[in-house]
Amino acid sequence: MPIPEPLTTTLSTKGQVILPKPIRQALRWVAGTRLVVESTPDGVLLKPEPAFPETRPEDVFASLAYDGPPKSLREMEAGVLAEARRRHEGD
Repeated sequence: MPIPEPLTTTLSTKGQVILPKPIRQALRWVAGTRLVVESTPDGVLLKPEPAFPETRPEDVFASLAYDGPPKSLREMEAGVLAEARRRHEGD
């Protein structure tokens, strides 16, 4: 995102800041984009809010119960391939 020259903005009496249009366009931030605000030693960092909350492996591990004998790697690969083919046929 090369911006040719330093851009400035002004803090309003309500504490609002308008981001210059070249920055909004370069980042594809449109009206309604939710931003996370962090204070850093160099100033303020704005970054888009993640679309989904962070997930830890322990939050989802074994979330889909399987009641049966363990599958081999070959059986799992065959199952993934069969599902991919099934979904592709629908296109």
